[in-house]
Amino acid sequence: MSLTRTTCPYCGVGCGVLAGADGTIKGDPDHPANFGRLCSKGSALNETIDLEGRLLHPQIAGKQATWDSALDLVASKFSEAIREHGPDSVAFYVSGQLLTEDYYVANKLMKGFIGSANIDTNSRLCMASSVAGHKRAFGTDTVPGTYADLDEADLIVLVGSNLAWCHPVLYQRIAAAKEARPSMRVVNIDPRRTATCDLADMHLRVAPDGDVALFNGLLAYLADHDHLDMDYVTAHVGGCRAALDAARATDPLESGIDPKELARFYQIWAQTTKVVTVYSQGVNQSACGTDKVGAILNCHLATGRIGKVGAGPFSVTGQPNAMGGREVGGLANMLANHLDIENADHREKVQTFWNSPTICTSAGLKAVDLFDACATGKIKALWVMSTNPAVSMPDADGVARAIANVPFVAISDIMARTDTGDLADVLLPATGWGEKDGTVTNSERRISRQRAFLPAPAGARPDWRIVSDVATRMGFGGAFVYTSPSEIFAEYIALDASARTFGRDLDLSIFADADYANLLPTQWPRNDMRFFADGQFYHADGKARMLPVKAPIPRRAGLTLNTGRNRDQWHTMTRTGKSPKLGAHLAEPYLEIHPDDAADITASHGDLIEVENVLGTTILRAIVTDRVTKGQLFAPMHWTRQTSRNATINSVIAPLTDPYSGQPALKSGSVSISLYAAKWYGFLACTNQPAADTSYAAIARTQTGWQMELASTQTPDDWMLEAKRFARVPNAEASIYEDRANGSVRVVLHEGELVQAVFFAGREPVILSRAAAVSSVGTTTASLHALAGRMGKDQPDPGAVVCACFNVGQNTLLIAIGDGAQTVQSLGEVTCAGTNCGSCKPELARLVAQNSLALAAE
Repeated sequence: MSLTRTTCPYCGVGCGVLAGADGTIKGDPDHPANFGRLCSKGSALNETIDLEGRLLHPQIAGKQATWDSALDLVASKFSEAIREHGPDSVAFYVSGQLLTEDYYVANKLMKGFIGSANIDTNSRLCMASSVAGHKRAFGTDTVPGTYADLDEADLIVLVGSNLAWCHPVLYQRIAAAKEARPSMRVVNIDPRRTATCDLADMHLRVAPDGDVALFNGLLAYLADHDHLDMDYVTAHVGGCRAALDAARATDPLESGIDPKELARFYQIWAQTTKVVTVYSQGVNQSACGTDKVGAILNCHLATGRIGKVGAGPFSVTGQPNAMGGREVGGLANMLANHLDIENADHREKVQTFWNSPTICTSAGLKAVDLFDACATGKIKALWVMSTNPAVSMPDADGVARAIANVPFVAISDIMARTDTGDLADVLLPATGWGEKDGTVTNSERRISRQRAFLPAPAGARPDWRIVSDVATRMGFGGAFVYTSPSEIFAEYIALDASARTFGRDLDLSIFADADYANLLPTQWPRNDMRFFADGQFYHADGKARMLPVKAPIPRRAGLTLNTGRNRDQWHTMTRTGKSPKLGAHLAEPYLEIHPDDAADITASHGDLIEVENVLGTTILRAIVTDRVTKGQLFAPMHWTRQTSRNATINSVIAPLTDPYSGQPALKSGSVSISLYAAKWYGFLACTNQPAADTSYAAIARTQTGWQMELASTQTPDDWMLEAKRFARVPNAEASIYEDRANGSVRVVLHEGELVQAVFFAGREPVILSRAAAVSSVGTTTASLHALAGRMGKDQPDPGAVVCACFNVGQNTLLIAIGDGAQTVQSLGEVTCAGTNCGSCKPELARLVAQNSLALAAE
């Protein structure tokens, strides 16, 4: 079986993948982003490319329709809204999951032919504050560094960036560089103690939104200790004095960091020339995100630590094509090819090139404002492409209501059911990863090809074609006569050539004569170039700008909810939720809570906790841990109304935004908590997708079917009937064991000799070997053995999965440690754990350390 060179569809690292139609997935050793490494998500891509649950035919009002009827309806509804209410009455909400060619065509249709800038993207939730910060400081949205800088730096500062879980391949690259050069130091700035701390020489537990105070303090320290490069500043930077005045007016202790730790960090930063500051969502997803970015950039500009080997600020994006979307103008406040909507010459250039009848003249609605406009009735027709805003947006319940309020909603997606898709008037089946062709741009400006290695399902079409077909039906066909993504890419490169007279940073001339079919992963403007090495920036005077930024007033009381990602899941689990391997690590929504905060509500590890505010309520499993500090909570953002009941975390996140970027503050929610008063808790393993219709439920795929954690405030009258209802096997035979004294019940449901489901319930959170329960489903296991809830004598229980890449459980690791594997490396040699993506290495190190402590105490 031949393998196809393609690119991973997950984070912004942009890893190369060798993929085959037989399910083979390997890292591409020749791709410069990963050199053959893949994380757990990338390694499990073969478990996500089946057609189960796929949207395979257009639907109108929930019924199968032809492509012609669906496209005609979309075109007519958008045309009608524009005719009756004007171009700003319609909107597109698109995604960093789109390929650059898809993004380009959608942006062209909205801005150049409909004549509105109401096209925004879920990248608004990811890196809009970096875009705003770059434009304020540099004059353009330029990422100056490359991944090679991570190999060369003497100090890497990670800010709000849990690389070990969210960008594991970059984490392993830094780990390898540090192992090769032990003098390299890593500082991790994060309110939580994350897996990334395992690599860090220092962990600075910054207070929520304390980053501005921290970096303003650093700038003041650098100035006061004669560490500024005033020759560089004089020649290449403006605004230094005002930025310094603002920095000196800031109390660095408002960062929440101990003064001695601050002093040590400031000293290390000042005395190290080759510094790379890597920042991600902990910086961007804030009501002061743009100022956080500015505070970081100020320190690099004031010291000339930018544009040099191993030195510079580095924004790491969360999605595979967030950068490509920025390049083609996928955000509501940008034109294509890094041009500006507000600039009349830029508008004229783009309109002339497109030969379009109109062009937008002002910025459109950013994501939060866009859905506010849906709620108030301003938007009459909405098209959502390849994203799930009814879950991922702040005030998710309000956003769902807003979408439902729009008179006409079209959704392009790969899945038949998503929370957003359930609100659509028209569903349009798109091709997915492995089926579509195009390009993506990763965090270091490297453009790579995604290539098809699977046939497109009969009813699915690529997004660029769907948009082009609608554009044609709206009367714009002459400008959208594309037959392949290569034609769109060529037009994008030609527009760049036309716009280069403006002296912008985006220079794609290296692709002018590229062989699209055989395109190699290539950085613009050329491979391994670091922008600003010559000290030239993109403001009119050629200088960068340091900006005066003010630290926000710190919160003094109440609980702060921080949201983020799991190691093995992606966004709203549309893809990763299909993988049993990825669901095995952390299979249900949870809340990290400090022991003191748990004690305040008499909650213990494993209890369910209600998290609420005026926006809504969510129920999460308690993980009581000092990984978070008192007063701070953490919850992952992946669970949807499809995979859980009452656990959509963004339902309790307020739609507060940064005033410059419009990016929502997803990491500083204000909430209250209480113990969920469950009458019973349960666990179900079954062959059919279960009915998640109790007040708390969370479902996940397994190797034998499905599993579900559940709880309720109502005790059922008949446990056997309830188990059959949950498992969707109404005619199954049942074996039941009930202990009325302790309130526990166990049910095995079988059809003939095959076990269809096992169900366990009790007054307390259920303790059993979930691996044993799952493995009995679909087998002829005797009812007594299935009821036992533990592995047989000849089947050791592997325990909870630690290494998802090789499905290695905690019990397996503990046995290996007991047999003499006393290091992470030796554990890997014995069990393979940690030898692929390395994301589990911090957990392996914790198990080894706990064993060492236990031995020392004996």
